[in-house]
Amino acid sequence: MAEEKLPPHDIEAEEAVIGSLLIDPEAILKIAASLKPEDFFSETNRVIYQACFSLYQRPNEVINQITVAHELMRQDKLEQIGGASFLSHLISNVPTSLHVEYYAQIVSNTAVMRRLIAAAGQIAALGYEASPDVEASLNDAEDILFKVRARQGLRGLVPIRELLGQYFEGGGPATALRAGEIPHILTGFTALDDFLGGLQRTDLIVLAAKTSLGKTSLALNVARNTAINQKACIALFSLEMSRDAVVQRLLASESGVDSTKVRLWHFSEKDETKIMQASGVLSEAPIYVDDSPMLRVADIRSKARRLHFERGINLIIVDYLQLIQGDGKNETRVQEISNITRALKTLARELNVPILALSQLSRAIEARPSHVPQLSDLRESGSIEQDADVVIFIHREDLNCSPEDWSKLHDIEREPYPRGIADIYIAKHRNGPLGQIKLRFLERIAKFDNVEAELISAS
Repeated sequence: MAEEKLPPHDIEAEEAVIGSLLIDPEAILKIAASLKPEDFFSETNRVIYQACFSLYQRPNEVINQITVAHELMRQDKLEQIGGASFLSHLISNVPTSLHVEYYAQIVSNTAVMRRLIAAAGQIAALGYEASPDVEASLNDAEDILFKVRARQGLRGLVPIRELLGQYFEGGGPATALRAGEIPHILTGFTALDDFLGGLQRTDLIVLAAKTSLGKTSLALNVARNTAINQKACIALFSLEMSRDAVVQRLLASESGVDSTKVRLWHFSEKDETKIMQASGVLSEAPIYVDDSPMLRVADIRSKARRLHFERGINLIIVDYLQLIQGDGKNETRVQEISNITRALKTLARELNVPILALSQLSRAIEARPSHVPQLSDLRESGSIEQDADVVIFIHREDLNCSPEDWSKLHDIEREPYPRGIADIYIAKHRNGPLGQIKLRFLERIAKFDNVEAELISAS
């Protein structure tokens, strides 16, 4: 009969950790945040470390052979671990606590390997269940592995001196990035990029507007600009539009051919040439589209993590927030939206990418004399306003005011009628200024453009 193989462990490293704690009361400060009692393979060592950890968590307590023995006696576990003589044995084997972090890392690493083995067993059990919902099983399997990795993602406090060193050694914020990664996403809209400094990594950016004001078009324009200009990889989750509709909008915007002609396939030979040229440009853009209509935030996370592992994502776009399914825990929709925005913010930090999430506005905006959006207009807002790092609104005055009415209130020569002009309001900016910029919206081809560039080209 084959000998049973023990899972990965290192008893000597475990004993060295505990011995270090017994001879140096301050050693626990170096490892408490990263090493937990459950990381120990030996039950004896786990019990002793738990006693040390309990003392550490109580104010005005110190860790040494006497206090640990007393704590174990209080828990009626002193004899279980071999008595006070075993504590003396541990001390005699460790002359110094200098290498406690090194020993703790060994214990932690072997614990991760054991968790990985356990995760493999759980994933195997999912496979044997043979659930008809294959996608759900794959999501569950990824979640199991994610929990193993997330346990390793805990980071301790780092002195500002070290952070400053990392910042300047690499010439700025890009020090935290892998070689070749893009430090921030440039939307391609000059005034907006000047305001925001681009879309920053780990930020949740909410783009909101009333229906049919162009928020999807603006998001697609951003995807196109950064994918082509920066070679950034974009993950686009389109819960409202099919992938065919996404392609049609991108082709119309890129080619300049009327979007209705593109959709109906009614265009001239000249238009066809433009569309083929646009197709050549877009085919090189690293934009990945998922048009699944019934996505949960867990599905978005799972698919995004998979693409990020395979390709390396630079921007995630979600169109739109209110179409994401809740987790079915019988919560109100406001609570569900709150959970969704928090999960998206967590995903942005986890993958170190910006997430641009589109949102509808409530009908309350129609009841006000001014139809300029406010943060309170975020539909089913929940914690959208709180969780978002940036909130951007689109407003078009030409859809609320006729040329005749405009001329009654404005000097036409000084303030011409804003036909096709979109006001872009930065209503929340956690790390920068608030403000307003203008973009031109070319509705015929569903494209936003810089006002300056449009005016220059028209002159």
